[in-house]
Amino acid sequence: MPEDVVQAADVTATRTVAAVDLGSNSFHMVVARIDDGHVQITDRLKEMVRLGEGLTEDHGITPEVAERALACLERFGQRLRGFAPEDVRAVGTNTLRQLQPDDAFIRRAESALGHGIDVIAGREEARLIYLGVAYGLASGGERRLVVDIGGGSTEMIVGRAFSPRLRESLHMGCVSMTRRHFADGRITAKAMQRAELTGALEVRPVRELFRRTCWERAVGSSGTIRAIATVVRAEGWCEDGISAESLMRLREALIAAGRVAALDLKGLSDERRPVFAGGVAVLRSVFDSLGIAHMQVSDYALREGVLYEMMGRHQQGDVRERTVATLCRQFHVDQEHGRRVEATALSLYRQLAKPWSLDDLDYPRMLAWAARVHEIGVMVAHSQYQKHGAYLLRNADLPGFTRQEQTMLAALVLGHRRKFPVQEFAALPQAIRLAVRRLCVILRLAVLLHRGRSVDSKPNPTLQVEGENLTLSFPDDWLAGHPLTQLELEQEAERLAAAGMVLRFG
Repeated sequence: MPEDVVQAADVTATRTVAAVDLGSNSFHMVVARIDDGHVQITDRLKEMVRLGEGLTEDHGITPEVAERALACLERFGQRLRGFAPEDVRAVGTNTLRQLQPDDAFIRRAESALGHGIDVIAGREEARLIYLGVAYGLASGGERRLVVDIGGGSTEMIVGRAFSPRLRESLHMGCVSMTRRHFADGRITAKAMQRAELTGALEVRPVRELFRRTCWERAVGSSGTIRAIATVVRAEGWCEDGISAESLMRLREALIAAGRVAALDLKGLSDERRPVFAGGVAVLRSVFDSLGIAHMQVSDYALREGVLYEMMGRHQQGDVRERTVATLCRQFHVDQEHGRRVEATALSLYRQLAKPWSLDDLDYPRMLAWAARVHEIGVMVAHSQYQKHGAYLLRNADLPGFTRQEQTMLAALVLGHRRKFPVQEFAALPQAIRLAVRRLCVILRLAVLLHRGRSVDSKPNPTLQVEGENLTLSFPDDWLAGHPLTQLELEQEAERLAAAGMVLRFG
């Protein structure tokens, strides 16, 4: 099988998709053609942007680095012209995670790329990395340790086949380690030792947890690890992958060189040289902490994981669906009640999708998931359970969900009852603010109609809108026979009025 062709799920349609990885060190884009059950990668673009170098103390991006990154994204955007939004997914990692919520850089980056950017959490990044590596390896039942060293974070995952079992994201990478210990360009034995100790401290809280998994094979997947493997092979220190001995010899060679500018190693590129010492220190700390004797190197990483995740959402089942189901089980949510609220919410959504411009494919999914987990906070306490639920959803590790999606889900759950949280919606990114506010109104009405928790079928009211004015219509005399629902609708009308909306019913 050719190197860039990997077996995927059975498909009949041919489509071209793209995955973009906005890392702290480099930006990558992979374009692939999906045809007859195969994924064939047709184009790869990579630029060493070193976004992490521009991260400021107040969590912004310096103008020089921002312009460098935006110029790269404009070039990527030219390649993506004509792609449908659902065929492109761009993800941001450590540096973008650290930006202030109101920082304008991400909006400028989306404009340059021509597509939205999902900022993903560290453990979600780890899951996607593992998925990419798993697709690039021969199938097998052994337990694997996967390590990916980025510019600002290092992900470690243990799993079998396509299932990650243990995931961790550590706050160290080749750029951040270089800035901290080799910023002056000098590579001394003392600086290298300090860098390795810094890395060991990061690994220490999870060291025994990873050791106890008894993984059978170690695999490295990042540009940093591939660069190290290239050097040790070119220098004749290890023919395949990276051995602990070859990594030690590389460490000694760096110290002997004394300065970054003096590095003259076979296979080391000019663009990789400035952050190479930091990357070696990080990998050495991982090797020593986890007792790695040898590491295999994979050509597949986060962008391939994003690519196959996109395929999975269309063909093999959305991982977010499984995440929501797991949440419901873990927090003992009344799933039958949640499904009834979901059905009513989606019925109302279908009536409002067009007039309210709720045409994004993920909006009905987010509404359905919010309906299913709207009572998740009851497990903490019934009093103000919507606040407990929102906190859990905003801060939990939710595989498949981006940070923005978790924020959306949390806002919907927070706003599904009681006072309408105007400030919560005002704090959302402008691009989704109005849509999430409107989805929340739909969820509130669905929850209200099922307040009695009866299993009996409910009427299917019609809902019409004109701007922010809503008219909810029931079958003749239905409300007269349900005075509690009528009273609750009157109270809901008052709450929505305080948020600038009008609710009429009858």
